[in-house]
Amino acid sequence: MYRLTGVTKRYTRGKETVEALRGVDLTIADGDRLVIQGPTGGGKSTLLQMIGGLDRPSAGSVELDGVDLGAVGEARLTRLRAEKIGIIFQAFNLIPTLTAQENVETALVPLGVRPAERRERAAEALRSVGLGERLTHVPSEMSGGQQQRVAIARALVKRPKVLLADEPTGNLDEGTRDDIMALLEGLWREHGLTFVMVTHDSSIARRAPRLATIEAGRITLTERAGVSRDDARRQPYAEQRFGAHGH
Repeated sequence: MYRLTGVTKRYTRGKETVEALRGVDLTIADGDRLVIQGPTGGGKSTLLQMIGGLDRPSAGSVELDGVDLGAVGEARLTRLRAEKIGIIFQAFNLIPTLTAQENVETALVPLGVRPAERRERAAEALRSVGLGERLTHVPSEMSGGQQQRVAIARALVKRPKVLLADEPTGNLDEGTRDDIMALLEGLWREHGLTFVMVTHDSSIARRAPRLATIEAGRITLTERAGVSRDDARRQPYAEQRFGAHGH
């Protein structure tokens, strides 16, 4: 479980101090699916970086399972990220000279997984996202949707507890966006992940059982009316989008 208490983040730009987050309080239960939405510069990506242990707050605390991510040493934080947190980025962040399988394997290197097991687990992860026939392809030989599937496999191959996604559909067309969201939500249900996603897309935000709206560094939480976390976990993406009769 995540517990954020009074999380503040200040940046200095020349002589100006910018408060990206202003005293954010937030609890994210195990298995939750939370979408963070807000305007550009509102603080949503900064908040995701705090949750992912990629940055430290100026004040307040970010606890994951009782461990304050802002207070632990860099070595322990790196290990915790490697073991517990998978992150998907808008820009895919694949290494262009590596194959899909090799890109996925990179997530297992910090964990000390042996090469043979890395290859096996990477192939399995790619099959789980529908890319079993693309193991030896480099990013330039794949579409944007396929590259994002590689990035998803890379995030999942280490079997994390938490999956974070920063605008994962931002570079995709509408049809591919829906395919990727169906995949992500299916993986969330299947693996019991804690899933936190940043998006500009209101159509995606409306489907989340919990929505955090952030503006000027301040957060407002909304529980989706009539949809419990269990309902959302049972209901496939296509039904959430179109309704039972496809409308």
